This record gives sequence, C-alpha cells and structure tokens, in this order.
Amino acid sequence: MSGVTGTGTGPGGAGGDGSGDSGEAGAGRGAVPGPFPGSGSGSRERILARIRAAVADAPDAPEPVRDYLDTHTPDSRAVDLLAENLADYRALVHRTDTEGLPALIGRLLTERGARTLLVPPLLPPGWLAGAPADLTRVADDPAVTAGELDTVDSVVTGCALAIAETGTLILDAAPDQGRRRITLIPDHHICVVRVPDQVVSSVPRAMPRLDPTRALTWISGPSATSDIELDRVEGVHGPRTLEVILLAE
Repeated sequence: MSGVTGTGTGPGGAGGDGSGDSGEAGAGRGAVPGPFPGSGSGSRERILARIRAAVADAPDAPEPVRDYLDTHTPDSRAVDLLAENLADYRALVHRTDTEGLPALIGRLLTERGARTLLVPPLLPPGWLAGAPADLTRVADDPAVTAGELDTVDSVVTGCALAIAETGTLILDAAPDQGRRRITLIPDHHICVVRVPDQVVSSVPRAMPRLDPTRALTWISGPSATSDIELDRVEGVHGPRTLEVILLAE
C-alpha cells in the first residue's frame, strides 16, 4: 500500500488534472485538495478556524501522571518467568553457566545436524569452542545475499535484553548479534541471554535501557502465523526453531 504523503506529478498538484488549475484546492501551496470540485482549503480552513476559536480559552493540558506500576513481577521471579513464557511460545529453553556453555552450544548444533553456522562479528569466541570440527562458519558479510543466507543451517547470537512478562528477546544489531537479517532468514536461531543482567521484568523497564536509534528486533518465540481456521504455521517470517540459552554468569 502506498503512502498517503507526497507531491503531485503534474502542474496541478496531487489533486489537479495536469492543467495547472485545480480550483479552490490549488489556492495555496500547502492546500489539501478535496475529494470533489469545490471542496478543499476553504472548507478546511473554516473547520480549523472553528476549532481554534473553541479552544482559544482552554487551559493548557496537564502533564501526564506516570505513577502507575511499571511491573507486576518481582526481580527475584523475572528469570523463571522469562523461561516459562519462552516455553509457552514454543521456544526451546536451556540453562547453563559459563563453563558449560560451549559444550551446550556444540550439542545443540550437533543435534540439529547443522553443517553451516552464521557467526556475528564479535560473538565471544569461547562460545563456539565446543562446536563440531567440520562445521563451516559463515561471516556476517553485507555481500552475502538473502538466498545464500537461506542455505545456512543455524545462527548463534547474543541479545540486548529479554523481557520476562512477555517472553520477548530484543536484539539491537550489536556486534555479538549481527545485522537484523541474519536472525530472520536462517531456520535455526540459538540466542544466549546473560542472566540476570540482561533480563528485565516488563516492557516499561526495558524501554529506558534501549537505544531507539538502533535497529531493534523484538522476538517472542519462533516465527509463527495462523490462518482463519487457526492452523499454526511456523517459520514463515523468521526461524522455525528458536533455542534460548539462559547463561548464568
């Protein structure tokens, strides 16, 4: 669907017939054309003038009060709740510590039968110490096409943050996560979440810790969609299989 903003292609503007005369709608450079001849800026300005007159003496709107609860989950419960909600979304959840992480990742790749692995540029090298020796590692290279990414078996990344109450992982394209598309095209994604440091209880608590200028990807379980009969299909918009490792550091 095309956007609703833009400029006309002919001399008559967006609502003109190309002749340069769009009637009342062409009265001003900022005029908004109406849906039929005779409507447009005249009617628009009359309506806006009435609104301005009606609110001319109205007091300024008060500042919003934000004293509402920003979470319903105590911090001590956040990691367990995250694991429960991830599992409810059909993600596969694993727990380990720093020492056991390489062996766990290696086992998951072996069980998957992965022959190729996409690796972000600054993924901690120790994470893949237990990966199969014959595994081909694919770099996060801008020159790699979407078609080539589609042939990659698995991808391993870190994350920026995880939200317990919604079971959501957030990636922000940091060097241990790579560009957005590397977690959307391969069919198997292993995401490592450092707990408890990268876990927050709620969305309001997540927002101050995120940089809105970065490319944020919010992931709540494997990619899934349903048709009108509610038949669930996974892997349509992203990985069919999402494995989340909760890494206790």
